[in-house]
Amino acid sequence: MYEKDFPILKQKVNRKRLIYLDNAATSQKPSQVIQAMNDFYEKDNANVHRGLHELSMRSSFAYEKAHEIVGNFINASEEEIIFTKGTTESLNLLAYTLTKSLKKGDEIILTEMEHHSNIVPWTELAKEKGIKIKVIPLKDYQLDLKKFKLLLTKKTKIVSLTHISNVLGTINPIKEIIKISHKYKALVIIDAAQSISHMKIDVKELDCDFLAFSGHKMFGPTGIGVLYGKKKLLEKLPPFQFGGGMIKEVSFNKTTFNDLPWKFEAGTPNIAEAIGLVKAIEYINKIGLENIQAHNQELTNYAIERLSKIKDLKIIGPKDNQLGVISFYIKDIHPHDVSEFLNGEGIAIRSGNHCAMPLMNILKIQGTNRISLQIYNTTKDIDALIIALNKVKEIFNGWRRRNLQRKHIGSL
Repeated sequence: MYEKDFPILKQKVNRKRLIYLDNAATSQKPSQVIQAMNDFYEKDNANVHRGLHELSMRSSFAYEKAHEIVGNFINASEEEIIFTKGTTESLNLLAYTLTKSLKKGDEIILTEMEHHSNIVPWTELAKEKGIKIKVIPLKDYQLDLKKFKLLLTKKTKIVSLTHISNVLGTINPIKEIIKISHKYKALVIIDAAQSISHMKIDVKELDCDFLAFSGHKMFGPTGIGVLYGKKKLLEKLPPFQFGGGMIKEVSFNKTTFNDLPWKFEAGTPNIAEAIGLVKAIEYINKIGLENIQAHNQELTNYAIERLSKIKDLKIIGPKDNQLGVISFYIKDIHPHDVSEFLNGEGIAIRSGNHCAMPLMNILKIQGTNRISLQIYNTTKDIDALIIALNKVKEIFNGWRRRNLQRKHIGSL
């Protein structure tokens, strides 16, 4: 139904219909997003907040309006919306600014299912400052909340976790985690990279302190991300970068920083990308996030049911409380071999550790194949995937049988 809105899906790969199942890595872009960015460069291209000429005023208005529209999307004020390059930069911004006020012995809590972007910034800065990192363990591919409560102490300053796992598809109970964490006066950071395009997020209702996501995982362009923070917290944080746009006054002796959100947006921003993100949000709003969530949940359930029937295929995930992401492996077949074969069938999936090496080590596996779903995917796509996976098994099983026969003949 929605495939027609996405020009890239009209092509063929290896003479087969393109079936794109790698949405957790990046989603495809509807025509409206592509056209809006083209229109900006053809008609309005100028730097923002720099000039009084017509083009600069038009681009400045569109860029400032983008903060308001993104804010409305998650129920925040435009002052609380900072544009970054993506979730990774948003989390790095928080790690560098928040840890400045921490002292030796303070604690940060992460989870076993985090993406590297929500591990490395914290662990690297923790080493410098003598901060202790604690990790919430998993139980049946879900966070063990009993053990989480035992990890919390008066020294816990930050709890940073993903909303939906990019490997397991697990939906974490973040509202409950936020409520528990706030009893210890810990700040809570939510990585919403995977959840932002699958379900409605209301930052006020959640009461999260910070939330980060990327435009390119929600039908928008690459190079644009969002950091939400409560106004009172953002006002206290020092800037992450310095330069033009984030200042009020500068001398060689003193600099006065700009108001929110500009204090955190140094230099020329990604103007066209912000405009593209607005169009992506308009597209989502037109369909309705509740409809997107229902479609993607139904398709996730269907895919899990079909995959579960393939012999020697193991799903790595909870199989319920799971949305949009399914990881699996086939016994004795390397994930990369599966992925390469599927590419020959025109099917795009992901294979490897999915930037979650600690999780793979805990699960004692090298990697998985991952399919990730979006509004333009259908049961027809899943059916084609199942047929292709059975072909993979046939080919590799046949190859193994021939090898065994050769070894047997060679031993006679």
